[in-house]
This record gives sequence, structure tokens and C-alpha cells, in this order.
Amino acid sequence: MPEISDAQNLLAAMGMPPAQHNEMAALTLLALCGLKSHDQWRSAQRHSTTVSKGIMAFIREHYGRNYAPNTRETFRRQVLHQFVQAHLVDYNPDNPTLPTNSPKAHYALSDSALAAIRAYGTEAWAQAAADFTRQHESGITRTAAARQTAGVALTLPDGSAIRLSPGQHNQLQAQVIERFVPQFASGALLLYLGDTADKDLYVATEQLSRLAIPVSEHEKLPDMILYLEARNWLYLIEVVTSHGPMTPKRIHELQDMLRDCPAGKVFVTAFPTFAEFRKHMRHIAWETEVWIAEKPEHLIHFNGDRFLGPRP
Repeated sequence: MPEISDAQNLLAAMGMPPAQHNEMAALTLLALCGLKSHDQWRSAQRHSTTVSKGIMAFIREHYGRNYAPNTRETFRRQVLHQFVQAHLVDYNPDNPTLPTNSPKAHYALSDSALAAIRAYGTEAWAQAAADFTRQHESGITRTAAARQTAGVALTLPDGSAIRLSPGQHNQLQAQVIERFVPQFASGALLLYLGDTADKDLYVATEQLSRLAIPVSEHEKLPDMILYLEARNWLYLIEVVTSHGPMTPKRIHELQDMLRDCPAGKVFVTAFPTFAEFRKHMRHIAWETEVWIAEKPEHLIHFNGDRFLGPRP
């Protein structure tokens, strides 16, 4: 389709790297512009839209590409995240205070990108694209540096270092590694950690596959997975700062997904404070463990017959 090819050329001219010249990126740009087949680029509009019910629904209706629901994170991580970094798109322009993982997260073309895009196909296009790229090139560098400085530094159990994006959720994930693991999972290796801004930040693909954990479904995994080989224990940890403890429904989903995994499963919910724990207490499943960062040397056992370990 010529619109898709045009969008790909436009993205290249506006400085996007080759990984964001593909069809998914091109269709995302068309959806953000609100351009249907045969619409002119000068008709592009700035409007806020979500991923699933906005961008993906628009692509399905007007371009016949029916992406599976579980590709939402691919749109977010491999297209929109880069669009935001390049100042092509504004993140949550209608409510900048929304947390990173809010279901109300939305995107809109930046004003400067819209002005350039409307010039595509005219004599003014080459200059408009060059001006946009020059205007934002230094901004991209500053934004990346600021984000790196503001992030949460973390040393993993194997001694390697990563940096999580800022936020309370990731601060608690760091506390799990630094305080929970030495006390209750000494010797365990980190297999998966989902950063709030990058779900692929740490994925030990080979080890996960060896344990029959479906890497292709990692959007369904808990926030963190640790493996203690000496006991063949798999720690499945949900980190809760606003929602998402180990409920009976969540336990059932994980057990079904991990039905072929031979390791014993230990289900843990981590909270930052007792106040946050009390908000969710009645929803927590029996046969699970609770760890609270305020008292890192203790566990609360939602089970009376044993201390810590997999259940039959």
C-alpha cells in the first residue's frame, strides 16, 4: 500500500532508526495521524489515542492488519517508546501525571512532528524534515542521559549491573533483589525482571526455555522470576505498589502457563509498606508468601502447615 511506503520513507527522513522503518511503525504513524487509505498527509491531525482501542483498532479497521491482542506490548516497546524518545510523539499529553503502567496511557503526535508531517509530498518537505531532526537531535541525547541518571541502579545476584527506570515500582523490585533474595532465596538467580518502561529489560531466555517457561508469553509472567537450582524452586514474585497481588485467579493463570515447568513454585507478593499490604490483604491467595520491605527480615505466610517452599 502506498500509504505504508510513504510512512516508512517519512520516518526515515525524520531521523528514526531502521528498526522503526517497518510496517508496524508505519501503520502506527498513520493511526496517530488519523489518516485512512487515500487521505493526504496535509490532512494529518493531532489527537490522543491509546494502543489497543486506538492505534491497533484503527489499523485493523482502515488497513486490514489484525494484530493479536498480545502484540500491544510490542507496539509500545518497539515503536511508541522510540517515537517518544525522538519527540515524534508526546506521552500522556492529556494527563502527564499518569504512572508508566497506567491502563489510561495514551499518545499523540507532537506539535513539531505534526507540522513537518503535513509538509510531506510538498516542496517544503525536505526542509521541514531536516528542521525537525536538527531541532530534536540534542534533545534526544539529553533525555536519554537524564533518564539514565534518574534511574534505579541495581546489582543482580550474579554480580552484573542494570539500571531500572525511575518509579516506586522499580524501587521495590530493587529492594526485592537486595533484601529479599539474600534472606529467603540465597543463591537464586534472576531469570526475569519486568521494568515498568521496558518489559524486556532482563530476560534470561535460555534458562527460561530450559525450565519450560514460555518466553513468548512473558507479558503474562509475574514481575520477577528467580530460580534456586539447589532446591529446584522457582520464585514467582508480584511487586505491588498499587495493584496486582497473588490472588487465587493469578495463581491459577500462572500454574496453567507453567504446567510443563518441573520446578516447585513459590508464590510471593512483595509490598513496600504495611499500609499497602492492608489494602490488598483480603485478596491474597492462601498457600502464598508475603514480603514487606518495611520489615525485610520477615515473611508473612498465608499457610499454616509449613514455612516456605512449593506446595503440592
